[in-house]
Amino acid sequence: MAGGGNFMNRVISYLVNELVVNGLANSRTFQRFAVRTSKRMEDISTFAAKKRQQMKDLTKNFESPKDQ
Repeated sequence: MAGGGNFMNRVISYLVNELVVNGLANSRTFQRFAVRTSKRMEDISTFAAKKRQQMKDLTKNFESPKDQ
């Protein structure tokens, strides 16, 4: 009865998943962690975009011929 075992695994997996998701969703500590992590990732993304633009500007200035 491999099919029956597979069904039980799915049910148990679903129940554990629900408990974990609900537990984390209701945890103030996890919520603070999630907000801080999200903010930090946003900061890193903004920083990377600025650096990428600076590099584009630098290479653009470096590649363009100078009038002398």
